[in-house]
Amino acid sequence: MSAPSSAAVTPIRITRIVAAPLFGESPKGGWSVEIKAEDSIHALIAVHTDAGIIGFGSAFTDGRLVEAALKVLEPLYIGENALEPERVSEKLHQNTFWMGRGGSLTHAISGIDIALWDILGKVTGLSIGRLAGGRYRDRVMPYCSLLMDEPAIMKDEIVRYREQGFRAFKIGWGPFGRRDDERLDEAIVAAAAGALPPGGKLMVDAGASDAYWPNGLKWAMRTADMLADHNVDWFEEAVKPDALEDFVTLRKQSRVPIAGGEVLTRRQSFIPFLVGGAFDIVQPDVTKVGGLSEQRRIAWMAEDFGVRYVGHGWNTALGIAADLQLAAALPNVTLVEYIGGSAYVDNIMTRPFGLDADGLLAIPDTPGLGVALDQDKIARYSPAAAQLFAAG
Repeated sequence: MSAPSSAAVTPIRITRIVAAPLFGESPKGGWSVEIKAEDSIHALIAVHTDAGIIGFGSAFTDGRLVEAALKVLEPLYIGENALEPERVSEKLHQNTFWMGRGGSLTHAISGIDIALWDILGKVTGLSIGRLAGGRYRDRVMPYCSLLMDEPAIMKDEIVRYREQGFRAFKIGWGPFGRRDDERLDEAIVAAAAGALPPGGKLMVDAGASDAYWPNGLKWAMRTADMLADHNVDWFEEAVKPDALEDFVTLRKQSRVPIAGGEVLTRRQSFIPFLVGGAFDIVQPDVTKVGGLSEQRRIAWMAEDFGVRYVGHGWNTALGIAADLQLAAALPNVTLVEYIGGSAYVDNIMTRPFGLDADGLLAIPDTPGLGVALDQDKIARYSPAAAQLFAAG
């Protein structure tokens, strides 16, 4: 019997890439210099092709920086084959190293990479999860990410989102660790833990990547003991993000799993943290780290080191969509992050995410990211919304 004939897939060329900065309802981050609603901290990206197929992605940085990065990268991506996300993204990384790895260029490449995977899925008719290795699961638990507040307010916030169906929560930033008041810190955690649904999970994020974080290793060790007494599932960003040795020491002594890595970019930055044993849980952000291509590599590398992967998802609906696809394609993913009450998560798609009766999110198995953006909704947050969708 003769082998079936096959034809090469015709390349689809990138004609332009555009960005739409989001602002107007930017969520508070609990930062010491707080995010204002009119600040731009996220941008949507659209990759246009000569076949008329558009892929969408998201970048975690000021939209003006994304727009500038696209101009810098333009000579490298115009005319490239949009069906080769890993090769094209690596080309962009390799040819801009001299401008500085990480930062806005890498964040912009993250959005491009997500969009290229979206295109590849749309052309092949496959979800990104299937393209990235298959589907280990078809739904996953989201954890609702909330800012810390005074104990009574914190309890009410947990109850509010518990009633919407969430069963896992992460609380962070805000006053925690910033008032030199151990009793307040514990009261906040106790209030949140007491409001969980039966069998619910609670994680705590100190937010030590904030400007001028005041605490060190000894504070983190004492706080980890307190969190263990409240059955907290992990302690995130407990020390400054570059304090590798402190992370290693804390992880060895803490009864609570230690999580981190959200500010690191590109897979190379994660190697010393994984080799050194700094994390129980590693948290790259797909809209910062280099996109799905880098996120997948980091997750598999963590798997080989016995470190759990949970993507950092404090970004947009497209970031969650990308995390959902990787949650399908990786063997041991049990959680995805979901910002509570963010307009850029809940109000930019034609069909918003919804929890099922078990408090889980379905993972789309339709082409690409499996979600659709709503131009009219995005226009509320960006005057550049139309150019995301405009042909030509």
